[in-house]
Amino acid sequence: MKIARRAALMMVVFVLSGTAGVGAQMGMGGRTPQIQGVWNPVVGSGAAYQVESKDTHKTEMEIAVVGSETVDNKPGYWLEMSINDPRGGGPMYIKHLIVLDSKQTIVTRMIMQAPGQPPLEMSIEMISRGGRSVKQPADVRDRAERLGSETITTPAGTFTCEHWRMKDGSADVWYSEKVAPYGLVKMTGRVSTMTLLRVITDAKTHITGTPERFDPVEMMRRKAGRP
Repeated sequence: MKIARRAALMMVVFVLSGTAGVGAQMGMGGRTPQIQGVWNPVVGSGAAYQVESKDTHKTEMEIAVVGSETVDNKPGYWLEMSINDPRGGGPMYIKHLIVLDSKQTIVTRMIMQAPGQPPLEMSIEMISRGGRSVKQPADVRDRAERLGSETITTPAGTFTCEHWRMKDGSADVWYSEKVAPYGLVKMTGRVSTMTLLRVITDAKTHITGTPERFDPVEMMRRKAGRP
């Protein structure tokens, strides 16, 4: 039980410290670069990546579109991230409901589940108070310069990619339309890198159970063993 509670609290820190997701960043000793790409959601599609921070710590992350629903008459897509850090107690899952608004993607709902815990739904207001933006540019090419076409080989295979470099110098991105939902084959940033391990098809959500309202005060009370 203590391990499960610790995992849940790690998830809270993970989210409120500005996680990657859409735009999330993961605490791994170092932090992963912000995910850059071209938003092109297809239900059931996804990709698995090896994320390596500058302290040489490695973890595996999956990103997949696991469902869709309409939000204010606009198509919305459930994007689920699975983070499997060998130092933790098991995989953590974060699921965002994302809507495209002009050139930005907007997170309208967020559900997370830590090992051994029920799923928790965090309000958008709480996400914003934690310093995390619910908006993310939908197309990296609007903020980058094209360096040409390159062939990139990863554990997932060989891809012909467009090489883009962020205008602020924060990251290099190798993009292919054959990889969903962001087209990301490889990314190198200031603190870490992401490399495609495999392409995912027929993706399904890993989150089980009915989401509970996220209440950090109640979570801390349970941790302390108070009624």
